[in-house]
Amino acid sequence: MKVRIEEPELDNAFNISLLRDDMDQIWHIMNSDEKSVHNAMDPTLIQREKERAIRSQLNSANGMTAEIHDQFYRDHKLLITLFQTLAVMPITRSAPGRITFSWNSSATYYAIVFYIFTTCIVLVVGYERVQILLTTRKFDEYIYAVVFIIFLIPHFWIPFVGWGVANHVAVYKTMWGAFQVRYYRVTGRSLQFPMLKILIVIISTGCLLCAVLFLLSLNLLLEGFALWHTSAYYHIVTMINMNCALWYINCRAIKEASRSLAKSFKEDIKIKCDAALVSQYRYLWLNLSELLQTLGNAYARTYSTYCLFMFVNITIATYGALSEIVDHGFKLSFKEIGLLVDAGYCALLLFIFCDCSHKATLEVAQGVQDTLLTINLLSIDQQTQKEIDLFIQAIEMNPAVVSLKGYADVNRELLSSSVTTIAIYLIVLLQFKISLVSQRELSHANVVPTTTVTPLPITA
Repeated sequence: MKVRIEEPELDNAFNISLLRDDMDQIWHIMNSDEKSVHNAMDPTLIQREKERAIRSQLNSANGMTAEIHDQFYRDHKLLITLFQTLAVMPITRSAPGRITFSWNSSATYYAIVFYIFTTCIVLVVGYERVQILLTTRKFDEYIYAVVFIIFLIPHFWIPFVGWGVANHVAVYKTMWGAFQVRYYRVTGRSLQFPMLKILIVIISTGCLLCAVLFLLSLNLLLEGFALWHTSAYYHIVTMINMNCALWYINCRAIKEASRSLAKSFKEDIKIKCDAALVSQYRYLWLNLSELLQTLGNAYARTYSTYCLFMFVNITIATYGALSEIVDHGFKLSFKEIGLLVDAGYCALLLFIFCDCSHKATLEVAQGVQDTLLTINLLSIDQQTQKEIDLFIQAIEMNPAVVSLKGYADVNRELLSSSVTTIAIYLIVLLQFKISLVSQRELSHANVVPTTTVTPLPITA
């Protein structure tokens, strides 16, 4: 069962753990002989304890402190700006160390105006696409019309899956600042995300280029998709790409934080393995596990509809391409290639979404578990052994799982189950298609052509 720990409880736990460490130091000195006291006054250890005492005064709830240590925000600030530009997530850095959402902010006003403007374009293009859907009689053109209408639908749920979860997303982003302060308090190192900023620039540019290339390729490959129609789709396809990029960046950040935490824990217990140290890392790990769970809860609406969109799009596009193959054989035309490009594009985004979550969840628990299992229990005291047991129990009771508020766990199992479900739908739909083709061929074969019989001339 997942145990949720609130932010004030985490701060209190860290403070108590650090206080217990101070008391243990005093008790050790009072009950040691003169030689032990002399050894305890080692300059390296003294400096280490002084730095730890200074770090213990930091408060993760302090905005300026969080601002100094919030490297994750500085690295992925570009991504937040792009989502503000697309009017998808109007959250702002309203105060040092705090990300908030307000209906009275300038970002929200801009989002509303931009949304109204793009809605007018989407409605005009959507009306034409619906007219094509109602007037066409050819199967392939009907499938194309359905696909293009489906691609317009994400625009209309932006207020629900974007603005509607902005408060939860703001809380999640702010939690990152508090976690990085606690990480510094425990480890004495600032949390770093190597190459993340450069990676975000590359991914953001790639998302914009992919949206343009994808729509232009559909314009060239599919008939009836006019070039000016693409104006209604650019922000939608870019938003779909950026949602995938956002999820990947968040999972990558959690994976990097997990590796850094495990590395610091392994190094620190080699220097000094006591109950206070294990307790501090236990609460720090619980904070990281809570971040992973909050990621899924904050974006539950966004990525539930995201998966549904991918599922429907892959099914219809693949069915349309296979139906054309059933009708005309394996002579792929531009139309079939266009549908396969659509299906492959959505399948790739769905794979990235599930795979990066799976890798992040594996990384969260694996590193600290390996370190805990390498500790020699015979060389530590009973209190430290008890803390290690509590740490292992915490990992078992708080499994590292990304859950969309309980609707689905995001991992590779979600990908395999989606593929299975899509395959079942395709089998059923193709059975209907093949039976219709067989009936049509049979009806043509049963038609007997009428011939005119000319009577032979009668001779006398």
